[in-house]
Amino acid sequence: MIRGWLLPAMLTTAGALGAAGPLAAGNTVVAAAVLLACVAFAAVNSPLVFPAPLGAEEARRRSAADGRPVIYWRPGCRYCRRLRFRLGRDARRAHWVDIWRDPAAAAAVRAVADGNETVPTVVLPDGRARVNPDAEWVRELL
Repeated sequence: MIRGWLLPAMLTTAGALGAAGPLAAGNTVVAAAVLLACVAFAAVNSPLVFPAPLGAEEARRRSAADGRPVIYWRPGCRYCRRLRFRLGRDARRAHWVDIWRDPAAAAAVRAVADGNETVPTVVLPDGRARVNPDAEWVRELL
């Protein structure tokens, strides 16, 4: 769970350190802009922008019940973030599973992606899967 927050923590720390110089020089506007930019970038790269993650088993159970796809992702993945933003509000309708939180999820992704933990990976209730799918294809499923 900590691994997903490592990049945002590093970005926030870098922003604070980057703002220290201009702040010491008395330039509060530049310091605030640097800090705000780093914090905003950290927020976009954090798990906060994704729907609450489920465990792999719970996501599969829900998917079988409601017919919605399971999307495996990991924090910091730009392709996952791109899919999430392109889906917009529809993203909350899918079942999202963080592969860094659940070893069974990572194993499920490796089974689909030839032994690699390539995300985003979308698995349909019937077992078909697609790695790094087009957002429009996923939206049609939702």
